[in-house]
Amino acid sequence: QVQVVESGGGLVEAGGSLRLSCIVSGRTSTPYAMAWFRQAPGKEREFVAAAGWSGLSTIGDSMKGRFTISRAYGKNTNFLQMNNLESEDTAVYYCATGNHMAKVAGAYNYWGQGTQVTVSL
Repeated sequence: QVQVVESGGGLVEAGGSLRLSCIVSGRTSTPYAMAWFRQAPGKEREFVAAAGWSGLSTIGDSMKGRFTISRAYGKNTNFLQMNNLESEDTAVYYCATGNHMAKVAGAYNYWGQGTQVTVSL
């Protein structure tokens, strides 16, 4: 059974940083991509970042220059470093895994429960 577990969320002041972690277990088919999405109350789920099996990565447009995703080659763990956080970054952040790296949620078939990130003014 595939499990996706996020950690590292919390409350931070605007301008601060947080580091989220995600671990995938139980997945026997490789290679696979890992990604982060976020969803704020009343808004649609939004792409944040993704990393492929080789570590190649991509970041959502509104996060470029502030967020970084890292994943070592072939590892089941990735880290999302979020710097210079803004109140608009407040959301539940979800980690997901799928066969290919993509910016759409439908490309990912296993999801974590999410971790809350709250940025205060």
